[in-house]
Amino acid sequence: MVFDETIIRFVFSILLVWSSSSVGAANSTQCNQYSGAASNGQRVPYPFGFSEGCTIRLNCTQSGEIRIGEYLIQNVTSDTLMVNFPVNCRRPIEDLKQFSGTNYGMTWRNGLLLQNCTVPKSECTIPSDLLSARLNIPSCDSKNENVSCYSEATADYLDYWKLKNIGCGLVVSSILVGMDNNTKKSSSMYLEFQTIELEWGLEGDCACDEHANCTNIFLPGNRNGFRCRCKDGFVGDGFRDGDGCRKVSKCNPSRYLSGRCGGTTRIGVLIGGIIAGAGLMAALAILCYCIRRRSASLKKRMSAKRLLSEAAGSSSVPMFQYKEIEKATNSFSEKQRLGIGAYGTVYAGKLHSDEWVAIKKLRHRDPDGVEQVMNEIKLLSSVSHPNLVRLLGCCIENGEQILVYEFMPNGTLAQHLQRERGSGLPWTIRLTIATETAQAIAHLHSAMNPPIYHRDIKSSNILLDYNFNSKVADFGLSRFGMTDDSHISTAPQGTPGYVDPQYHQNYHLSDKSDVYSFGVVLIEIITALKVVDFSRPHSEINLAALAIDRIGKGRVDEIIDPFLEPHRDAWTLSSVHRIAELAFRCLAFHRDMRPSMIEVADELEQIRLSSWTSLEDNICMTSSVNSSCSSPRSMSETSFRSTTTKKGGVGSRRLILPQKIGNALSTMEEIKDSSPVSVQDPWLSEESPPSTNRLLGSAGR
Repeated sequence: MVFDETIIRFVFSILLVWSSSSVGAANSTQCNQYSGAASNGQRVPYPFGFSEGCTIRLNCTQSGEIRIGEYLIQNVTSDTLMVNFPVNCRRPIEDLKQFSGTNYGMTWRNGLLLQNCTVPKSECTIPSDLLSARLNIPSCDSKNENVSCYSEATADYLDYWKLKNIGCGLVVSSILVGMDNNTKKSSSMYLEFQTIELEWGLEGDCACDEHANCTNIFLPGNRNGFRCRCKDGFVGDGFRDGDGCRKVSKCNPSRYLSGRCGGTTRIGVLIGGIIAGAGLMAALAILCYCIRRRSASLKKRMSAKRLLSEAAGSSSVPMFQYKEIEKATNSFSEKQRLGIGAYGTVYAGKLHSDEWVAIKKLRHRDPDGVEQVMNEIKLLSSVSHPNLVRLLGCCIENGEQILVYEFMPNGTLAQHLQRERGSGLPWTIRLTIATETAQAIAHLHSAMNPPIYHRDIKSSNILLDYNFNSKVADFGLSRFGMTDDSHISTAPQGTPGYVDPQYHQNYHLSDKSDVYSFGVVLIEIITALKVVDFSRPHSEINLAALAIDRIGKGRVDEIIDPFLEPHRDAWTLSSVHRIAELAFRCLAFHRDMRPSMIEVADELEQIRLSSWTSLEDNICMTSSVNSSCSSPRSMSETSFRSTTTKKGGVGSRRLILPQKIGNALSTMEEIKDSSPVSVQDPWLSEESPPSTNRLLGSAGR
């Protein structure tokens, strides 16, 4: 009984399809309306077809695609053809001729994007440069990059012969202004790109079915034409020579199931069977879902542990539970958020040791996130360097991928350069940060086998600890290099403004790609400008391009950060210029012209140590035995004290700081006072503040 009632639901639709096919075959025996074999091809409505006997002939490919000329037809409606018209900046305007036929033509709603125009056109209501940007039109002719937009809102059709004579040689693409209900009076409009609309009709007087309405229209060339549409309650194409119109049966499946076609005594049985079957299926589905979910959860935990073990290798990387991470961050509270990056959000938190840590929660909850976590664990667990951020653990649970790092209370280098924290860094501190960062990257390139390429060196990935020591972070994009080749091939990734242009051009990743990115960081340190800034002139939006221009022309002083006061002493000005020259070499387009990171780190260390030489005339030592000016090079490379004791206990020396060093120390104290950590907590008192001796070290040890 139940199966009989179910089968009846489909009888009416099958009969309608069969009758439509048989009538259409009888009325159009001279016209092939199938875009392939009749058994599986797509049937187009009358008056369209694919043979000589069809009123409006179309083309079809071997794969069954319907085309007009060489262009794909996206949709056929009762009054229009929607044609795909992709961007092609070498298409001659003569290609539009195939859209102007006896029974169809381009409507007034089309806007054509033209090139090589003797006189620019601007009939479109939307600026042509916006259309060009939206369609991502490439520039095929460097001498004529402007794209004109042409339309005719006063005519029903676009006249091909008028188009041909307006003085434009190429037609790039099109934009269609669509309206709801396909009426000109509709207030709701939309734009459809790379599409041409053709309006069609049959020439002559009305030849519609008696149950159809006839609409008189004008065809291209102001010729009289018509279209047919079946009245309400009828279906078909409406044409007398086509399928005509057939009355819709009142006893359709919906009416049958509601009991309006008779058989009401069996409706209760049918409904009861459906409900019982649905209930049983729902119960089985819930049971299967619970079993699969439990199995998937167990499998995911086992897989995560296995992947973690493989990534860490011989190193031991702790795995935290999600509830521990959630508690440490107060359920990922906004108050504990340190920043948002391209791949996730970083929070401050306290774990078991009551020590502050940085917790990065990756944004994407998918297998790619797990791969990124595994990649970073694999890399960070294999390296150890004082200027590389330490990985403390991870969490792969509840569909989340989380990494735990040591906490960097002074934020990022980018925040200080952009004055988001503090009033600015003095030159000596910037130079030290650059040197330490270069040494860390050189360690990845040279001390590791195989070498490690970071691929995302930028100022926001250089973190600063309590004493403003630099720590390179974020190894999510890093890759192991090849020991037997100079590069590896991989799709370009990274941050705009920092990506090696040659790497972006030929997909060859090498250690010199990191050198280029570090060169951009050096320019940031000198200028404190944004790497990409659209408020600057067009040719200066990219900081690397701006720096190459100024340094190449010997006009470095124009881009030096005024905060540095480079002209206050000879060493500052000289060292800034030397760093600029080093950055210029790092930014060379060809990788072979760039220095290695070892060479960069060595040169930065020499520049940094040259500051001691420059102090020989400014730092004077006084002794109870005699007075003399001694070379500070005999002291520590990184530190000195305000007082020292002479070997053997004879007398004491007093160090007199020149004005520029005093200013630097004063500035650092201001940074410490005006740069609070994102999370205020008593932990600040547990760590001694970054005093003068901690920033510059100590001497005489």
